[in-house]
Amino acid sequence: MKTTIRLSILASAALMALSLGGSVQAQTAADMSFFVTSVGSGKGANLGGLAGADKICQDLAAAAGAGSKTWRAYLSTATNAAQPAQTVNARDRIGAGPWKNAKGAVIATSVDDLHSDNNKIGRATVMDEKGNPIKLRGDNPNQHDALTGSDMQGRAFPGNLNMTCNNWTSDNFGKAMLGHIDREGIADTVFQKSWVSSHQSRGCSQADLVATGGGGLFYCFAQ
Repeated sequence: MKTTIRLSILASAALMALSLGGSVQAQTAADMSFFVTSVGSGKGANLGGLAGADKICQDLAAAAGAGSKTWRAYLSTATNAAQPAQTVNARDRIGAGPWKNAKGAVIATSVDDLHSDNNKIGRATVMDEKGNPIKLRGDNPNQHDALTGSDMQGRAFPGNLNMTCNNWTSDNFGKAMLGHIDREGIADTVFQKSWVSSHQSRGCSQADLVATGGGGLFYCFAQ
C-alpha cells in the first residue's frame, strides 16, 4: 500500500512538473516579440517582396505559438524619388518596442534604443522563433548575415543603389545590404559590429548569400 501511494505521489509530481513546464514555455512564446528566422525563402533574397517576408515571419511565429501578434520583417525598400511616400524604412514598420527574444530577454526598449549602441542584440541573445541558436561566426555553416537593405539607422538607401535585390523580389539582380547577427566580423570596425548594416552581399541568389556568410535569414519584430 505504501509503495502504491509513493508511486502515485511521484507520478502526480511528474505530471505537475510537465504541466508547469508547458505553461512557462507557452507564456514565453506569447511574450516573444523578436527573433531571427530559422529559415529563409530558399530563393535567396527573393522573399516575395515585403508582403512575402512578413508572411514568413507570421508563419514562423504562429508555429512557435506567437501567431496572435502582427509580425513584420525588418527590411527597407529602395528610396522612391518619384513617390517618396512609397519608400519603406525598416525602423518604421516594427512598432515601438520593447522587444523580447524567445527566452524573454529584452533586446531593445524602443526604436531609438534598438539603433543605438545600447541594444542587446548579440551572440548571447539572438535566436530563432523557437529559442534555438543561430549558426554564427565560427560555426559551420556560418549564417551570421541577416538581410536588411538598410543603413545604420534602419533607413532605406537611395534608389540608385540596389541594396534590396529589387525590393526583395529578385534572386539574380542587385545586391543586399546585410547586418551581422552576432555583431562580429573580420575587423574591429563599426560596420563589422553592426547588426543592421555591415556589408553588401555578393549577389541575390541563395548561393551568393551563403558565399558571404549567410543563408537568407532576416529579423522579425512584433508590432
